Amino acid sequence: MLKSEGILALDIGTSGIKLAEFTQGKDGSIELVNFAIGSLGLGPGDDEERGRYLVLTIKDMMKERQIRPGPVLLSVSGQTVFSRFVKLPPVDKEKVAQIVAYEAQQNVPFPIEEVVWDYQLIGTGENELDVMLAAIKGEIIESLTEAVEESGLIPDLVDVAPMALYNAARYNIPSSEGCQLLIDIGARSTDLIFLEAGRVFLRSIPVAGNTISQSIAREMDLPFNEAENLKIEHAVVGVGGAAEIQGDETVTRISKIVRNVMTRMHAEINRSINFYRGQQGGAKPEHILLSGGTSVIPGADTFFREKLKVNVTFFNPFENVAVAESVDTEDIAENVNVLGQVVGLALRRVLTCPIEINLMPPRVLADKEMRRRRPLFVLSAVGLILVLLTWCGFYFKMTQLANAKYAKVGREVERLEGLNQKVKKAQSKVNQVSKRVETLQELFPKREIWNRIVTEIRSLVPDGIYLVSLVPQQDMGDSMDILSGGPGAMGGVEESSSIRFIEITGVGYEDKVPDWEPVRAFRDALKSVELFSAEKTEITLSRPPAAGEPTREFKIKIELAEPLKF
Repeated sequence: MLKSEGILALDIGTSGIKLAEFTQGKDGSIELVNFAIGSLGLGPGDDEERGRYLVLTIKDMMKERQIRPGPVLLSVSGQTVFSRFVKLPPVDKEKVAQIVAYEAQQNVPFPIEEVVWDYQLIGTGENELDVMLAAIKGEIIESLTEAVEESGLIPDLVDVAPMALYNAARYNIPSSEGCQLLIDIGARSTDLIFLEAGRVFLRSIPVAGNTISQSIAREMDLPFNEAENLKIEHAVVGVGGAAEIQGDETVTRISKIVRNVMTRMHAEINRSINFYRGQQGGAKPEHILLSGGTSVIPGADTFFREKLKVNVTFFNPFENVAVAESVDTEDIAENVNVLGQVVGLALRRVLTCPIEINLMPPRVLADKEMRRRRPLFVLSAVGLILVLLTWCGFYFKMTQLANAKYAKVGREVERLEGLNQKVKKAQSKVNQVSKRVETLQELFPKREIWNRIVTEIRSLVPDGIYLVSLVPQQDMGDSMDILSGGPGAMGGVEESSSIRFIEITGVGYEDKVPDWEPVRAFRDALKSVELFSAEKTEITLSRPPAAGEPTREFKIKIELAEPLKF
C-alpha cells in the first residue's frame, strides 16, 4: 500500500476509549498502523468525573503508544444521542432543509437552541422522503470536545458510534439480498444495526454489560467494581434447565444471572425486529453479527443462535481493511470486537459513506474554520506588505499634487465600492427573506389544520394508552398515516381530495388499562370535540391481549364535523 496522510480516530464509549491511527493509501484504502484501548474506570454513577478521566486516559494512551497529537475523528456513544427516523412529503431540494428544521423542532425532546443536530436523507420513496435526525445536548458534546482538546487532540468531526459502526459494516460485509442484524453489546446500551439494501435503521436498547454487573452486585450484595471483576473473570451464558453449568457455586450463580439478563436483551431485540418489520417495512434478519465488549462472553453466540433461529457470527471490521505488520496479531485478535467504530470513523476521511452525520458544536466549527483560514491570512499579510512597498516607491516618484489627487480618487472609489457591496448584501438578504416567506405561505395553512387536529387528539389520550397511528381517510378512497409517516403520507393526496374520517390505532398496557373502560372514555372525549362528529365516532376494533402480551389493541374511527379539502 502506498502510504500518505495519517488519520486519527477516537471512539469515546461509556466505560472505555478506543484510539486508532490509520494511514490513507493513494488508492483510497486505509491501513491500521497503531491503536490503544483504555478503560475509564467509571461506575454507573460517576459521570460527573467523566471529563477529568477522559483527559487523563487519552494522554496515557497517546504516551504509551507514542501517538502524536493532531486532528481526530471522534465518535460518541449512541446512548447520549437522540435519533429519530421521520418521513416527509416530497418537496423541492431547496426546501428540504427548511422542512427538516421544522421537523427537528417537533421531534427533538429538548429546546432546539440547546442541542447540536444534523440530518441525512436516507432514501426516497414514491411519495415520501426518509430522513434520519440526530441530536445531542450542547452541554454534553461541548464537555466531550473540551476534554479531547485538553488532551492535545483537535476534533475534526463528531460522529455517532452506531452510525460509524454501520459505515464499517457496509464497507466490510458483502452486499446481499437479505437482511442482516449487527448487535453491538456495549457497557450501558446495546446498539441494533439493521443492514438491508435501500434501508437504514438503528436502535439502542438499555440492556448491556453494566446490566449484568449491576445484577451480580444486587444478587450477591457486592460493590459495582467487584461485580464487574466477577463478570470479567467468570461470566458465561448459562444453558438453562437441567443442562445448567455445574461445579463452582460462584460460576453457577453468575451464569444464571447472565442468562437472565441475556433473556431480557433477547426480548428487547425481538421487539425491535418486530418494529422494524411492521413500521419500517424491513425484512426479518437472516444473519446475526455480534460486536462490542460484552459480546465475547462465552456462550453469547450460541444463546442468540438458539433464540433467534438464525446463523450467528462475530463481526470483523478488518475484513477489507489492512493491518500493518507492526501491529501485534494477538492484540488485534483480542480486541477486534471493539474496533469497528474507529474503522468507520477512518472511512469518513477517505470515502463517501452511507451515513455522514456530523455533530460538531458551533464553537469547534468556528475554531476549525479559523485554523483553515490562517495560512490565507499569512499570505494576505505578506501580499499586503509587498503591495505597500511597491506603492511607497511609486508615491516617492510622484509629485505631491499627483499623490493628493490620486489618493482622493482612490478613497472615493473605495467608499463607493463599499456602498456597492452593502447594497448587494442587502439585496441578497431581501431575496432570501422573500423566498422564505413564499415557502411559509405555501406550507403553513395545511400544516396548521393538521396540527390542530393532532393536538386535540393527543391532548385527550388517557394515561397508559399510546397511539400507534392516525390515518386520515377519504370518502371511500386511500388512507394516509400522518403519525407514523407511513405510506400515503399527506403529500400523496391529490388536489381537490376530501378527507372525512380519521382512524386511530392505539395500544393500552395491562398495568394501566386492565379493561376497555379507558378506551371508551377516550372515545367519548373525542365525541365532545367540536372538530369531530359525535354520531359516527366509534370504536371499530377491540383486540384483547394475546397470551404473554402486555398490551391490548384498539381502533377508533372519527368522522370530521366538516370534511377537509386539499
